Amino acid sequence: MTTPVKFTTHANLRHRLVLATLTGTPLHITQIRANSMTPGLTSSEVALLRLLDNITNGSFFEISLTGTTFVYKPGLITANNGKPIHFTIPETCTRGVTYYLEVLALVAPFSKAAFSVTLDGGVITAATEEDMSVDTFRTCYLALFQKFGMERNIDLRIVKRSAGPHGAGEVHFVHGFQTRVARTLHLQTPGRVKRIRGVAYGIGVSAGNNQRMISEAKGILLRFIPDIQIYSDVARPQIVPADYGKEGALEKAGGNNKGRANGRTRKVGVGFGISLVAETGTGCIYAADATANPAEPAEDVGKRCAYMLLEEIQMGGCVGRTAEMAAMTMMMMGQEGDVGRLVIGKETIDETLISQLRDMKKIIGTEVAMKEAPGEGNVLVSILGRGVGNVGRKLA
Repeated sequence: MTTPVKFTTHANLRHRLVLATLTGTPLHITQIRANSMTPGLTSSEVALLRLLDNITNGSFFEISLTGTTFVYKPGLITANNGKPIHFTIPETCTRGVTYYLEVLALVAPFSKAAFSVTLDGGVITAATEEDMSVDTFRTCYLALFQKFGMERNIDLRIVKRSAGPHGAGEVHFVHGFQTRVARTLHLQTPGRVKRIRGVAYGIGVSAGNNQRMISEAKGILLRFIPDIQIYSDVARPQIVPADYGKEGALEKAGGNNKGRANGRTRKVGVGFGISLVAETGTGCIYAADATANPAEPAEDVGKRCAYMLLEEIQMGGCVGRTAEMAAMTMMMMGQEGDVGRLVIGKETIDETLISQLRDMKKIIGTEVAMKEAPGEGNVLVSILGRGVGNVGRKLA
């Protein structure tokens, strides 16, 4: 039996779970928020463990009574043998749905069968403080996989939109491109931005907010480039029981939404925001997200997102911060002995990125080298592929 790799605290928990699932490495994590007033795993993290259990076969979890320690022994990634998976996120979850979609996107290429996952319940499709919006995920994050030769049968459908803090949306994720080993990536020329695309969305608010965000964002970005298209999407808010999102409300109702809160209802997921994506002539993508804060004018949201996109472009590199770690994880899964190369912006290198690279080396032994790259403020990252590959397809 393989000895579990040991970690402490909840830092990089999601990335560690992804690496463990891809490589079949057991994990033993302790001291999860041990000194917090609410120790242990959050509802979002427990839901992520349950989701991993649904898409794998033979996974084993053991969580301590306080939730501050758990053991994870990953199973084979089967995606329910190609059958549709329906997963309900807890209504108390405050993380965006992309918290789960990023994990699905990374493990799906190495599944035994195609992925078809529907997520509903406490789904927040808008951007949050910690997570990108589903629009950025679809146009920026999923586009990254084309660089690794995965160009078809990958899609994300937004069934119901919803903003935070308590969402009630629904999305459908499909990934039908399974591969044995990821293609080795060589992405070293950032290029110049040639076009900007975007989506302004409003849920349960006036459609005029979208036009105001678009007008303000275009007013800033048109100074640099003429090819800008920002689409508008208006959706209805979701009607839910009046006690929706309260701790223990669903359990009190016996898991049945009918009759909750004496039949009283309210609207949730009301809000508006904008997602912007810039693409260069060499296919490099940068993205930015902004969601309206309470009482924030639509013009300020559009202006804030435009400046955030300009800041991403100014940082340089061939991938933005949105998909940087995903690119390096896929490079790790490349052909054994092949060295993938990626240019990133020096300003994007922070403590979190370094700790995630250390996790990669500890779990799978991947060697990572960095050196100055041509161009001001760029760094060339070289990662040795481990050739772990798709075990499920080998068995099949």
